[in-house]
Amino acid sequence: MSQSALLRSAKGLGIPGTARSTARKEERKAKLKVAAPAPADQPLDHFATRNGVRCAGVHLIIDLHGAKRLNDIDHIEATLRRCVEAARATLLHIHLHHFQPSGVSGVAVLAESHISIHTWPEIGYAALDVFMCGSADPDQCIPVLREAFSAKRVGVNELLRGQSA
Repeated sequence: MSQSALLRSAKGLGIPGTARSTARKEERKAKLKVAAPAPADQPLDHFATRNGVRCAGVHLIIDLHGAKRLNDIDHIEATLRRCVEAARATLLHIHLHHFQPSGVSGVAVLAESHISIHTWPEIGYAALDVFMCGSADPDQCIPVLREAFSAKRVGVNELLRGQSA
């Protein structure tokens, strides 16, 4: 991707599919949950435990094959929001870019880390990273994604990040 494409994607400079109304953005901001600080007498390290293994977080690499609605930026945003809710995570920000003629890339930034998505609608494929720490449950995103995109096949690889930290 050229540098100018990166700049356009960050600024949404009139490229079809990237412009969002100010009112709509403000409405979404109002719905965001804000991460509350931990009580001073109960400091949290935000580490996760998976199958008895303590780690910095669980990172799922998810491949959707034979998927639909991968060029629908509003559907993708709504799906990321449903993933955040299902995982009991805290949404801080969503940024999506609609490529021309097709494809969407973006990220949901979470207090617990992130969910990123990159789509190739022309071949029915999407690549997602779901990385979460603390008590958030990234596994809850899998059925949400499978259903939302009517994926014929879903591949999942898991990494336990920071096991020796």
